[in-house]
Order: sequence, then C-alpha cells, then structure tokens
Amino acid sequence: MLITTVLNGKSLRQEVPADKTLLDFLRENGCLSVKRGCGTENCGLCTVWVDGTPVLSCSYPLPRIDGHEVTTLEGVREEAAAFGAYMANEGAEQCGYCSPGFIMAVLAMERELPNPAEEEINAYLAGCLCRCTGYSSQMRAIRKYLEKRHETD
Repeated sequence: MLITTVLNGKSLRQEVPADKTLLDFLRENGCLSVKRGCGTENCGLCTVWVDGTPVLSCSYPLPRIDGHEVTTLEGVREEAAAFGAYMANEGAEQCGYCSPGFIMAVLAMERELPNPAEEEINAYLAGCLCRCTGYSSQMRAIRKYLEKRHETD
C-alpha cells in the first residue's frame, strides 16, 4: 500500500505493508525516540501525535496516517528540551526510557488544556507509566513548566 504523510515536517511517500504499526514505521524512518514498552496500549511509551493529537503508535495501524501529519519527539526538540530541563531539575527522570512518550503527552496536554487543574493533569497523563520514579517529581516538573510558560505568554 502506498502512503503519503508528513513526518516531523518532512513529506514522505512510501510503499508499506498494510499490517505494519506506526511504531515500527517510525523507528524504521529514524525516529528512535519512539519506544516499545507494553505493545498493548497500556504504558504510553510509544506516544506520538497524528495531526496534533496524541496516539499510541504501538497499536496504531500504519495505513491510518495516509494523508496526515505525524510528529515525534524529534519534531519538537526545542519544546521537549525545555520541559526535559524541568524534569531533570525535579528529579523526575531516572532511566529516561519513558521520557519521550511522557514529554509528548505533556506537550499535547499543554496545547489542549491552557491551565489544567491537578485532576485534569492526572486524567490526561493516566496512561503514562514510569517504573523508576514516583509521580510527585513529575507533577512538580509539569506545574513549574506550565507556570513558567504562562509567565512568558
């Protein structure tokens, strides 16, 4: 099957098997930030955006991206680095394996929810699992990041 997509701002037109997942396609196209965790839509490690909406690429059928824009952490490096610094400063990053998916979810939440309450943040990020940290450091990083972003707006 022939698909046409925009991946991190670059137009792609490729022949692909209809049964491939978005995650496999992304990794084959150099997007190594996209991680495989559970493979069952339960951990959030594989989170990317399709037309700006977060999706779990491990189970997202590749043919669905035809005609759509896909963004990975590589496509939002500057924003990711800004939030990543808050994570590091708050001790919210230990092994870092979950960080790309978590960062993609946080940046999507920031776009969707201008001033989220604690409950909204918890609900939005419920599918992002981290086996190393307690979530309190991640929540501190999110709060401080959002507060700083609102100061500069």
